[in-house]
Amino acid sequence: MSKFEVKAKDAASRARAGVLSTDHGTIETPIFMPVGTVGSVKGVYHRDLKEDIAAQIILGNTYHLYLRPGPDILRQAGGLHRFAGWDRPILTDSGGFQVFSLTGIRKLTPEGCTFSSHIDGSRHTFTPENNVDTQRVIGADIIMALDECCPGDADFRYAEKSLKLTQSWLERFCRRFDETEPLYGYDQTMFPIIQGCVYPELRAKAVEHALSLDSPARGGYAIGGLAVGEPTEKMYEMLEYTTPLLPEDKPRYLMGVGTPANIIEGIARGVDMFDCVMPTRNGRNGMLFTWNGIMNMRNEKWKDDFSPIDPLGTSFVDSHYTRAYLRHLFIAGEMMAAMIASEHNLAFYLDLVRQARKHIMEGDFTSWKEALLPKLTTRL
Repeated sequence: MSKFEVKAKDAASRARAGVLSTDHGTIETPIFMPVGTVGSVKGVYHRDLKEDIAAQIILGNTYHLYLRPGPDILRQAGGLHRFAGWDRPILTDSGGFQVFSLTGIRKLTPEGCTFSSHIDGSRHTFTPENNVDTQRVIGADIIMALDECCPGDADFRYAEKSLKLTQSWLERFCRRFDETEPLYGYDQTMFPIIQGCVYPELRAKAVEHALSLDSPARGGYAIGGLAVGEPTEKMYEMLEYTTPLLPEDKPRYLMGVGTPANIIEGIARGVDMFDCVMPTRNGRNGMLFTWNGIMNMRNEKWKDDFSPIDPLGTSFVDSHYTRAYLRHLFIAGEMMAAMIASEHNLAFYLDLVRQARKHIMEGDFTSWKEALLPKLTTRL
């Protein structure tokens, strides 16, 4: 089973630094996890993920991997680690959020979720049981329970109904997980997902129910259904309410969030793990996140700026290429532009959580955070 140990806490907030141990390596928290939806982080070699970006763990997505290449190929390959050539930890989402995004071509029932493939329109069904089986075949170190991701603007009645469905699925998911074994000779752990939309009483019910199913096999707890349409301040409010209800001795994972400022605010509220497509998706569109603010590399102001992309950056690309050159690549439509920007952004995100951890350990996280936040949101 995975093991989590808290190493330090910030006196002025709920921020904490920990170590999460898995059979594929240890993860120092707080941590950002690059999103490798189909088994690859878009535009980035695994060598660079390890050596330049210093990623300790990456994500895969059950919905996408189930559709392509499919469980048969993944089983023949010996799981996603071998298939992708990645020997560090992997976490897989259950695919619940992707199915949630398929509004109009999916149907939710007590049995599970039936949906149409975005690839060829074929019909498929995820149940808690076959979702466990699929994630066993993928072989991630950490797997997520199947849930319904409730829209952030849902009314109380819908949110309550949605939570009840998620809870019934969680009971079956845990049962199936506990009845089955890993396939490839190393351990897997699972995280229940705490839903409840923007309603504190529902979040409390979700935590109480998930804890009633707790066991050593539950390696941590995910907080889902945030950053899906609700105001940012409401997201922070839900985190402030929810994280104190979760066990101290297990990691807390905020799913699909977010901007650098969101991550720092999440850490301050007791979150340990984060993921988001923003570093690569925004990078492909020319947006760079830096310690001094946000840069749009398509802007003409960078046309004759021959300084390094980011003098404070830790990535190879930050010092090797100039701003003028990167802008030229974007304007020319060269794929290398997206690769450089993605690598920079991921390295920045990993450096951000690394520095947050350092300041938690040193005892000055809150003052560091307050000085940093205005810079992170500045447009350069």
